[in-house]
Amino acid sequence: MSDEITAGENWQLRAEAAEAALERAQAEAQTRIIRAELKAEAVKAGMVDLDGLKLIDAETLRVNERGDVEDAPAVLAKLKREKPWLFGGGKSSSAAASAPRPEPPRQRMATEMSRDEWLSARAALLRRR
Repeated sequence: MSDEITAGENWQLRAEAAEAALERAQAEAQTRIIRAELKAEAVKAGMVDLDGLKLIDAETLRVNERGDVEDAPAVLAKLKREKPWLFGGGKSSSAAASAPRPEPPRQRMATEMSRDEWLSARAALLRRR
């Protein structure tokens, strides 16, 4: 009979440990969702440096049934009012796209110009000498 009690207690302890692990995993997932949503909202709001998100207390934010962070735009608007230097003119340094390579201006060949264009280009060249 003591084996049955021990086995029952063992299952109960394992169930409690599994529930605790599940709660930790859910809390971690909520934290990741909140961070991802805040990053997306920050980029939309024009935040220049996403390190400014460390100033937001993420513990006060909650995720609704649809998976959106409640009041994220309001929190970022408040941060923008309090610390406007974190936000630029709509350009973010956190964008993944790089700027296109500058190409030097290409001079047009005389064969590509009409006679009038060639005469005005020739006159401009002679004036520079």
